[in-house]
Amino acid sequence: MSETLDLSATQAGAAEPYELLNQGGRTDLLLLCDHASNQIPPDLAGLGLDEAALCRHIALDIGIAEVTRDMARRLDAPAILSRFSRLLIDPNRPLDDPTLIPQISDDVVIPGNKGLGPAERDQRLARFFKPYHAAIARHLDDAHAAGHRPAIVSLHSFTPVMKGKERPWQIGVLWNEDGRLPLPMIARLRAVGLTVGDNEPYSGRGGHGYTMHRHADQRGLPNVLIEVRQDLIDTHHGAADWALRLSNLLDDMLSSADLRKRGAAL
Repeated sequence: MSETLDLSATQAGAAEPYELLNQGGRTDLLLLCDHASNQIPPDLAGLGLDEAALCRHIALDIGIAEVTRDMARRLDAPAILSRFSRLLIDPNRPLDDPTLIPQISDDVVIPGNKGLGPAERDQRLARFFKPYHAAIARHLDDAHAAGHRPAIVSLHSFTPVMKGKERPWQIGVLWNEDGRLPLPMIARLRAVGLTVGDNEPYSGRGGHGYTMHRHADQRGLPNVLIEVRQDLIDTHHGAADWALRLSNLLDDMLSSADLRKRGAAL
């Protein structure tokens, strides 16, 4: 999959910094993709980075947007994806996290993020972060009003190597305290021979799980954050294979268990 700098939605005047797919999907599930895009509005001049840098993992989670869109179609589930680069502001970080607006990412200095004042920080929050999270909250409020309590699956990807160290996992399953989705998912993935990280390569109990803490844990909704290794989904065929695998897994899990009534363990 060749990642290219995509400014089309911003240049076309897209009003919202998020993409809502399949809003009327029939599956009681919401797919989220916090780091789907490398879009940066033209007025921010690529944050001073060249196109090569903006096509790297520092700007987006490579391959995962295609996986998310394919899963939304296969599962007939709604999905919300970001339309802005994590370098502008990271929607999966709490507001007091120093990496919310990173000045350095994987040893790359981000010139457009150096020396931001409170007004510029607030503008980033108002322009990108808050509308994205408001869209998620609005969707869940509407679902609740209609008598639904959807499970939430947040989709990410991770690099095969970080700081010179190879990462052995093919997929990571991140979670906080609610084991209803992640525990059986880990068991099923391992049962078919996959190398699965349990809260690896990141932990769902830290800042990396902010979106899930805010929208799923606080509402008591079943949830899991999935990290797929990028070299497995950086081609169209790889993304399609993993979308199929994860869709089949979730479809089976959601149809074979009542996640809302059975407590923390399935």
